[in-house]
Amino acid sequence: MSSDRITYKDAGVDIDSGNQFVGGFGGLFSLNASKYRNPVLVSGTDGVGTKLKVAFQADKHDTIGIDLVAMCVNDIVVQGAEPLFFLDYFATAKLDPERGAKVVKGIAEGCSMAGCALIGGETAEMPGFYSSGEYDLAGFAVGVVDRENIIDGSTITVGNKLIGIASSGLHSNGYSLARKVLFDKLGLGINDELPGLGRTVGDELLTPTRIYAKTILNLLRDFHINGIAHITGGGLLENVPRILPNGCKAIINKNAWVMQDIFLVIQGAGNIEEMEMFRTFNCGIGMVLAVPENEAEEVLIRLSGLNERAFVIGEIGKCEIGNEVVDLVR
Repeated sequence: MSSDRITYKDAGVDIDSGNQFVGGFGGLFSLNASKYRNPVLVSGTDGVGTKLKVAFQADKHDTIGIDLVAMCVNDIVVQGAEPLFFLDYFATAKLDPERGAKVVKGIAEGCSMAGCALIGGETAEMPGFYSSGEYDLAGFAVGVVDRENIIDGSTITVGNKLIGIASSGLHSNGYSLARKVLFDKLGLGINDELPGLGRTVGDELLTPTRIYAKTILNLLRDFHINGIAHITGGGLLENVPRILPNGCKAIINKNAWVMQDIFLVIQGAGNIEEMEMFRTFNCGIGMVLAVPENEAEEVLIRLSGLNERAFVIGEIGKCEIGNEVVDLVR
């Protein structure tokens, strides 16, 4: 009998390390259905994209999980859903328990911010598939809303005001372009200071995505919110139209808010056209709400009380067939 026995660990998979992260086969969640007349479950899934590359460069892994939760729960709360629970998928070439624990800590923190439960996940060790020291993340969130309270944009009407809630920075979109400009064109390193910002590239780019779930749910208790758009990949130009009913267009005043400096640095250094910026990045606005004109001022006051920076960034106008559904004006 040959003594050259090969184990799974020899092939690159350490079962003992993986067992530190293993839970049950399925996550359990008890839904208090008595709170709802006609509950509808709303689900969303997403990842973090090439923002992970920045985390690898900075060797900082304790906040990327917040981004993962944010990208999922922000997508379901726009339909009026209260986030209930979250699961994650963590895949890597070789599991580093310490690094993995930092990632999961961030996911747990994000769930706390969103008011949902982290009920499980999956860890996959895949040698030869990922580069050494790298990993990928995906998330899955489920929320609930009463059928009569679903927000789908169908009640948006001409004259509604558009309120933009500020982002915390790039969030988790446009990083391929941001990295190309900052690292390739400007030649900056991860620990170099960004021109005029007083922060390093790593600190700025790893600022966690803002989680708006509790803010939105607070507003929904007292105000008529006719539509909500999460400004992710595609920016304002691609995401706002997703909630507009036929015959309506969004008229957005570009001077209604000031972009964070990171967007201006990227635009200037990359010589990026304005329209390209608005369809690639959130440009300082993380959420857009369509609200009745007579409630706009009170909504702004409430948002300020919730420690959100918010602005009336435009209004809903009448759209003729075949015309653009988003007008950027000054």
